[in-house]
Amino acid sequence: MADSTLTIVGSLGRDVDLRFTAGGKAVASLTVAVSNRYKNKADEWVDDTAWVDVTAWDALAENVAASCVKGTRIIATGRVKQDSWEDAEGNKRSKLAMVADEIGPSLRWARAEVERIARDGGAGNNGLSSPGTPSASWPRSARSASPASPSTPTRR
Repeated sequence: MADSTLTIVGSLGRDVDLRFTAGGKAVASLTVAVSNRYKNKADEWVDDTAWVDVTAWDALAENVAASCVKGTRIIATGRVKQDSWEDAEGNKRSKLAMVADEIGPSLRWARAEVERIARDGGAGNNGLSSPGTPSASWPRSARSASPASPSTPTRR
């Protein structure tokens, strides 16, 4: 079977819609504008935008809802999903969508501060610490070095 992984980079077209199923499972709906700009034959710039519906589940859904708002430029990777339905006139319709495995901010024109969160599950938390607690396996915070003053190399 062919791999159906899709990666998109674009801007959120609206705020993330976070809901919970009857069983308490978090689900977030996002709409991502993926734009392509090119020159046509008349040497004029043309903006071609595709709108991709993305669904995220569980902790990913809650984290993206807490971290991203309309206009946030994100990178999302996940599985392609085909949605099919009948419209009001009885015509069969379909569209491609994505079920996200990973979502993060694009750092091309922005900065982000990562806050690690503790997982539920006691000892099986893979060594993740609670927020604000240093972890030996996690790099030191970028806040410890000022971006305006590069570190001075040590002479030996």
